[in-house]
Amino acid sequence: MGCGACIPAYTAAMTETKVIETDAIRRFPMIVLFFIAALASIFSGQAGLIDALAAQSAPQQADTARDGRHDYDFNFGVWHTHIRRIPDPFSAPGEWMELNGTVTVRKVWDGRAQLEEIEADGPKGHWEGMTLFLYNPEAHQWSQWFADSKAGMMTNPLIGSFKDGRGELYSQETFHDKSILVRGVWSEIAADSHHFEESFSKDGGKTWAVAFSAALTREKETDAREPATAAEGAQHDFDWDLGTWKIHMRRLQHPLTGSTTWTEMDGTTVNSKVWGGKANLAEVEADGPNGHLELLALRLFNPATKEWNVNFATSGVGVLNTPTGLPTVGEFKNGHGEFYDQEPYSNGRAILVRFRIGPVSADSAESEQAFSDDGGKTWETNWINTYTRVKGE
Repeated sequence: MGCGACIPAYTAAMTETKVIETDAIRRFPMIVLFFIAALASIFSGQAGLIDALAAQSAPQQADTARDGRHDYDFNFGVWHTHIRRIPDPFSAPGEWMELNGTVTVRKVWDGRAQLEEIEADGPKGHWEGMTLFLYNPEAHQWSQWFADSKAGMMTNPLIGSFKDGRGELYSQETFHDKSILVRGVWSEIAADSHHFEESFSKDGGKTWAVAFSAALTREKETDAREPATAAEGAQHDFDWDLGTWKIHMRRLQHPLTGSTTWTEMDGTTVNSKVWGGKANLAEVEADGPNGHLELLALRLFNPATKEWNVNFATSGVGVLNTPTGLPTVGEFKNGHGEFYDQEPYSNGRAILVRFRIGPVSADSAESEQAFSDDGGKTWETNWINTYTRVKGE
């Protein structure tokens, strides 16, 4: 149960009661329906999808690096976790806090990604966290992205790999207004137990201070669990979207160039709850004239702002929110969703991206994406999606 900043995140929560393989994909605001959004981003780039799919089918040079896409297979299932954490590992002696809870890990992309949900109770109350694990097949590395339910945003990822049954992942973060290194270590891996430890370093990795330690023992074999009851409010905005949908996508080739040529893809989106509805995950597969596409969209509800943050990744990249690293943000009003962000486009120039959802019903939905290169004065629609619910879902 890793997280680049799960320690400060838990502290804040308790104390406050606190590409597609290229830039093009991330350009579309996936924030909307995770599946919708997810899809949108794929085609948003001017040549992203085509180039990415072409690259997938092109001959590749032999890569002798170790294929680690199954390194985290041990983590699937439901686990009891005993957590020890210290608010400031650099202050000695420090007072350790202990929590006990449950970790539930589900498989995504047949194991090349996975989603971990954490619930634990301790002296400061109840805590919920989430970790998204993504495998980068080109770099042969894993990234783990953490979010706290109180904030609804992903932290900087830990990135690294496994060797001889031990995983080491690293990140750079700010702690008490100073830059530090963070190291996450997965060790003592057995069929029914494993250990995760997170340490901080303020001297460039010469020394490390343990800040978070979790001992996990298996409770039962499963990929899913019954979600907790969700609170009332805007976090139910996407409830209509849960289930399995058929999607038809139309994408304008070469947006913002005067192009009138459109391409089409068809596929399936499976959308499921996380944190009882305060977040959700869309897994998308689609096929078109340029090949097969896999992507996911993770949408997180921010209870403070009542907005949604949507994070996106494709299986060929294994990194969130390429190229900016930032989610797309927006909300629903009167049954329609509208989400925005700013992203680099052709030749690196910045454009605005708008994603709209609506109208929606129990069995159908529509969405569209548009770009603006004049600060929002005019918009060109370049992506149109129609959704039909699979019967029986």
